Amino acid sequence: MPIYTAWNGPMPTTAAQASVAVAVGVKTMLQIATPATRMIQLVGWGYSIDIAPAAGIGTVELLQTDVAATVTAHVAAGVQPIDPNAPASLMTLGVSATGYTASAEGTTTAARVFAARKVPVAAGSTDLTYDYVWMPDARPWVAVSKFLRVRTTFSATTPTMLCYITWLE
Repeated sequence: MPIYTAWNGPMPTTAAQASVAVAVGVKTMLQIATPATRMIQLVGWGYSIDIAPAAGIGTVELLQTDVAATVTAHVAAGVQPIDPNAPASLMTLGVSATGYTASAEGTTTAARVFAARKVPVAAGSTDLTYDYVWMPDARPWVAVSKFLRVRTTFSATTPTMLCYITWLE
């Protein structure tokens, strides 16, 4: 099974991977849409927050939802295979599918949470980068026709964030 990674921004070319501003309240930073014909198995995920918010507390979640957020659509090159000889990913691309930086969250009625992290917000916080890789027998599956999201919730000033998801198809 090929392995793929997607970030919350376009594939970098002449510039570095761009950080994206989170929002006060809920914001989907990255969304992967499984087609009706394929599940995915998660390998890992992570994020890096550029600055700590001044006050309040933040949460970063990795979850499966039943409703799409409206996102900036990834193009095929934005979903990168780990093996350069792997075929293109079969994930659904589009503004209501695989993409990043949500402009509307949609109304989720069912969710499965795979991970959630509280982000410390005190001045001088050092816990602003997180990477996680599941052991092979503990890797979660995302069902067909579902949406996998990295979602943030911040209550005060907003930092910028890089995040990614790696999966098997």
